[in-house]
Amino acid sequence: MKITAIRLTRMILPLDPPFNASWDPEPRTSFAATLVTVETDAGVVGYGSGDTMDGFEAYEHLFIGTDPMQIINQVRRIETINFHGGRYWPLEAALWDIIGQVAGLPVSVLFGGARDRLPVYASSGELQGPEQRAQSVLAAKELGFKAVKIRIARDRLAEGIASVRAAREAVGPDFDLMVDLNQMWRMSGDIDAALPLAKVQRVAAQLRELDVLWLEEPLPQVDVTGAQRVRAQTGIQIAGGEMVRSLSEMMALIEADAFDVYQPDVALAVGMYRARLVAESANLRHRLFTPHTWSNGLGLLANLHVAAGVDAGPYLEYPFDPPGWTPERRDFFMEPLRIDADGTLAVPDAPGLGVQIDWDAVKAYTV
Repeated sequence: MKITAIRLTRMILPLDPPFNASWDPEPRTSFAATLVTVETDAGVVGYGSGDTMDGFEAYEHLFIGTDPMQIINQVRRIETINFHGGRYWPLEAALWDIIGQVAGLPVSVLFGGARDRLPVYASSGELQGPEQRAQSVLAAKELGFKAVKIRIARDRLAEGIASVRAAREAVGPDFDLMVDLNQMWRMSGDIDAALPLAKVQRVAAQLRELDVLWLEEPLPQVDVTGAQRVRAQTGIQIAGGEMVRSLSEMMALIEADAFDVYQPDVALAVGMYRARLVAESANLRHRLFTPHTWSNGLGLLANLHVAAGVDAGPYLEYPFDPPGWTPERRDFFMEPLRIDADGTLAVPDAPGLGVQIDWDAVKAYTV
């Protein structure tokens, strides 16, 4: 089998109301997504998404005529490009979609088949005051979620901690809350200084008193010693690694015991094949693996298959923060992925990734 074509379909979904992402200085009035379609001479077609794939056209020739089933060689090709260009892991997802279809199995089974569904946590994206955030966490609990992650901003710490406190008071002790400081990587143009270690330690101590399950990305990636000190001095679990660029960087973090929870996104960080090694390495050290999933429904689906295959946990991230961010918005070009009443997300049992593309939506939003 050979790859005969790789097609990139770029789409823009207008957002009304806008989405006030906590990591973005301007409210988002639109959401971009790129659908990767890989065609083969055997008629098997695979789909992937999760990043913009900007600039990939210059490297497309490296894959045309190659065997999609030789996944390690395809991963190595993508890694060589990542050094010079963008993150093209959505292509790997499309290749796994093909491999699963050829094998007649869901991709999760190819990754180990440990689970057919996973508990998920509602991952918020907007900055909200205490009353509004408490109401949103209660609403998530009523839908079946057993956990919510709250993002707080380094320039609005008092409000952020107050929102976490209000959420804890609203849902009580038998509900997991996580907090994300988003300090490990930066949006383009963000040159403001990260919070100093002493201030992060004070924040972590307050969050530990609120029984926060983990504190995500409290410090820049290079400050491994700082992350270890925060954990040692407060007892709070530390999570990170969602956008680590290479496998070698991720393995160095694991070897240094930087975190308690490792979160590489298979669509944005190390890809699917390499994420399995990350999961196994973390588990061997009695640490957790649960990937970041903040892209779109197809990116979430790729992460779900890997996470279910390797028995990730305790939860999988599920982007959800209505009214600004809903399954319909997140998954606008495909059948939305919805949780069941028990707070779990089922893995599609169809061969491959099991994605159902909404071609009418693709046509409507293509730019």
